[in-house]
Amino acid sequence: MEKLFNLIHKDSGSSARTGNIRLSHGNVKTPAFMPVGTNGTVKAVHHSTVDKIGYKLILGNTYHLYLRPGLDVIKEFESLHKFSNWKHNILTDSGGFQVFSLAALRKIKKEGVTFRSHIDGSYHELTPEKVVDAQIIFNSDISMCLDVCTPPSISEREAIDALKITHTWAERSLKHRNNFPEYSGNLFGIIQGNFFKDLRKKSALIISELGFPGIAIGGLSVGEPFEVFKDMLSHTVQFIPVDRPLYVMGIGTPEYILEAVENGVDLFDCVFATRTARNGAVFTNHGMINLKKSFNKFSREPIVEGCSCAACTQYSKGYLHHLFKANEMLGPMLASEHNLTFLYDFLFDIRKNIQSNSFKSYKNNFLEMYGKKK
Repeated sequence: MEKLFNLIHKDSGSSARTGNIRLSHGNVKTPAFMPVGTNGTVKAVHHSTVDKIGYKLILGNTYHLYLRPGLDVIKEFESLHKFSNWKHNILTDSGGFQVFSLAALRKIKKEGVTFRSHIDGSYHELTPEKVVDAQIIFNSDISMCLDVCTPPSISEREAIDALKITHTWAERSLKHRNNFPEYSGNLFGIIQGNFFKDLRKKSALIISELGFPGIAIGGLSVGEPFEVFKDMLSHTVQFIPVDRPLYVMGIGTPEYILEAVENGVDLFDCVFATRTARNGAVFTNHGMINLKKSFNKFSREPIVEGCSCAACTQYSKGYLHHLFKANEMLGPMLASEHNLTFLYDFLFDIRKNIQSNSFKSYKNNFLEMYGKKK
């Protein structure tokens, strides 16, 4: 069987690496950022635009798609790709994080999780097997196990209990997925363990030994300080095999991406780029700026000189400022396209510098320019 991940080059001064992930809808060059398309759409951006930027892998969410439009609808269309008219790869999150964020509306048991819909209050149950079944209906190129995500403030005893459930669910998920050999998607296991290093090590070893074709690190970037994120990430990755793609869930700002890449991470996703864009905040090489601020009012300059997005090639910051002040839909659309273009170009530069063994200097120079160098 052909390997899912092929290593191309490892940076001589760090664990940063470039590679290819072979998926049903084409190869994905890594490291790669995945735009989030929670409901089968990347908010405020046409799929054709996401494609034109260069993205070959986007993310959808099982929890949201399960509730609306529902599995029966997507099954009728044969796949999430056909339903949403996206011709490239899709990774679907299991919904574990969404369940985590609905603390007042859910109950976690060994069998699965029961929760009330945030849409209409109706009761639902998700089990590891049901989550796999849903992602088979989506025909996800990468699917994720149901897991228990925990906040930073819990006790070690609570973290141990949650981890036991996560590991049991991982075993059940993999066993159930193997009942469908005709399904071409790849099920990834998720490492948890909260912010206890011994639990992180234990989870990394158990999930790795189960034989998943890809591995994700969950439960980070959930409100902890950046230094804690760095420490926990570097501790965890040393117990994960390097022959499989590694995905850190829920990160999407330059400083977090660079830290993950330096630790050998291949994939990451976050709503930050498009969520902040809808509120007027856009990436530049010198940090983020808010287009709503009055200093943009008379600016004839683009957001970033040389950026290929429609916002930068066709419009000024002054016009974009006007769109946001006038509450015109075009403002969030253009800002979202810009932020996704910025991240795509950023990852292209990262891969180029890994290939030339200059990643560490690139990272330091970028962070100094971006205003995040300490």
